Amino acid sequence: MKSQKGITLISLTIYIIVMVIVVTVVALISNYMFKNMNSVSEAIDPLTEYIRFNSFFTDEVNTTGIKILDCQDDYILFDNNVQYTFVEANEAIYLNKAKIAKNVTNCKFSITENDGKKQINVQITLDDNETKSTTYTLKD
Repeated sequence: MKSQKGITLISLTIYIIVMVIVVTVVALISNYMFKNMNSVSEAIDPLTEYIRFNSFFTDEVNTTGIKILDCQDDYILFDNNVQYTFVEANEAIYLNKAKIAKNVTNCKFSITENDGKKQINVQITLDDNETKSTTYTLKD
C-alpha cells in the first residue's frame, strides 16, 4: 500500500470552519471595542475641558514679561501674538486657530489691577451650566 500524504476533504472542512469561527470572534471583539471608543470620545467631561484651557492659559500667563495688547469680553491678545478667543457659535475656546476647549457655553475675559500688578479674570460657563472663575496674575 502506498502512503497517503496530504489533507483530506474532511480535515480541510474542519480547518475552514475553525478559521471562520476565529475570524468571527475577532470581528465581534473589534466591533465592540470601536463602538466603546466612539461613545467614550462623545462623552466629554466639561471639567476636563476647563482643565485643558487652564493649563494652556496658565502657561501663557506665567511667561515673564508678557504684556496684554487687547482684551475684550470674548478674546484676549498678548504681545507675543498669542490670542485666546471664545467662539459662541462653536461653543469653543481657541488658542490662535487651534481649538483647546469645547462644550463651553460662555467665556469672558477681563483685566483688573491689584497692588500694581495686572490680573486677568476668566469666567467660563461649561456645558453642564457650572461656572468657573479664575484670576491670573501676570509676572513682571
